[in-house]
Amino acid sequence: MISEQITIEVVNTAPQHVQELEALQRIVFPTLTDNELFTAEKYLNHLRLFPQGQFVAMATIGGAQKCVGATSTYRANFDFDDYQHTFLEAIAHGWLSNHDPQGEWLYGVDVSVHPDFRRKGIGSRLYDARKALVKRLNLRGEVAGGMIPGYEHYKAKMTVETYIEKVVAGEILGKTLPMQLKNGFVVRGILYDHITDPRADNTATLLVRKNPDYRSV
Repeated sequence: MISEQITIEVVNTAPQHVQELEALQRIVFPTLTDNELFTAEKYLNHLRLFPQGQFVAMATIGGAQKCVGATSTYRANFDFDDYQHTFLEAIAHGWLSNHDPQGEWLYGVDVSVHPDFRRKGIGSRLYDARKALVKRLNLRGEVAGGMIPGYEHYKAKMTVETYIEKVVAGEILGKTLPMQLKNGFVVRGILYDHITDPRADNTATLLVRKNPDYRSV
């Protein structure tokens, strides 16, 4: 754990960050396959397609800067009547080439925070950066597939559907989902065979956070 005084700043991702971000992916998402993890080359493509939608959390420690968190996004139109999809489909095998500059929703691909820097509000600050972007671009809101760490401790006792219901109701203290709910997301469905995560039988939540200031044009 980091005990020194640190300063955190959330800024748009830049090319000089991509090597650190590639390393961070493997630390934060140990269950994902190589195809599901972003490489430095893929991060550069995200910047080429949608630079304003990519954010990084930089920690200043003793005068040195370190990348400790990030989030990647793209614009899309989303069909809520037919929402089942895989993570690989969502990320276009990591390249985000399905980014639609006219898309009405922001698709939140991931939020990652280095384990040594968790519980410092970094995840919420990354979500805040996405929320501000949604308002600035006048999008309808955000959509994301949320991993469900913590379910592995309840797998023998209940289905994943029941687990999610109990976390939403506050009857079980989950890991990631409570923070997402606190940041204004709601669970709109369950994504099956979505992502490589044996802890949750490869299941994820379909999360939505609407923009209350959206104006139809």
